[in-house]
Amino acid sequence: MFDWIKNLNKEYPDFWKNYISKFEKRTPRFVVLSTETTGLNPAKDVILSFGAVAVLNNCIVISDCFEVILLQYKFLHDNGLSNEFIVESKQPKLGEREAIQAFIEYIGNAILVGHRIHFDVAMINEALEKLDCGRLKNEALDIEIMHRKLLDITDKQFSIDELSKIYKIAKSDRYSSSEDAYSIALLFLKLKAKLGLN
Repeated sequence: MFDWIKNLNKEYPDFWKNYISKFEKRTPRFVVLSTETTGLNPAKDVILSFGAVAVLNNCIVISDCFEVILLQYKFLHDNGLSNEFIVESKQPKLGEREAIQAFIEYIGNAILVGHRIHFDVAMINEALEKLDCGRLKNEALDIEIMHRKLLDITDKQFSIDELSKIYKIAKSDRYSSSEDAYSIALLFLKLKAKLGLN
């Protein structure tokens, strides 16, 4: 009944306290994010990988990137799914707790950018809840919404592939969260310029 009292006295992990302290000032840094998940239900599914790259002063900062595979063996085993993706991938691998913590430390107070970013945020918030943390505090921008705003339409959805064709951005044949994040970053810069956003 008095959950707010419990939350008020909750002792958060140090990495989360450090994250919250970063929001005392604004940042010009954007973090373009893509996740791969086991499905589309944040309450039941889990994140398999993160790919992210920073954008600063209208430039993609390749040296400021984040890429990790989450070791979700238990989820995959319990649901009869293959872990071939995890085993074969050459990307860095971490347990869910370590990966989420590393991701939170990486993003800081950056503005998050993605394609249907509300889904990525919901998945991350579910993972954070397991770690006894609060919800993400970052502002978020969605490239699909930016595109619809540019065209003044509300009743059509656009995949990353469709947006890439419209804005003449070559897509990589090799799929990964990081490749997607890079494509989204290019789309973001084009849309930002077309919408006249600084």
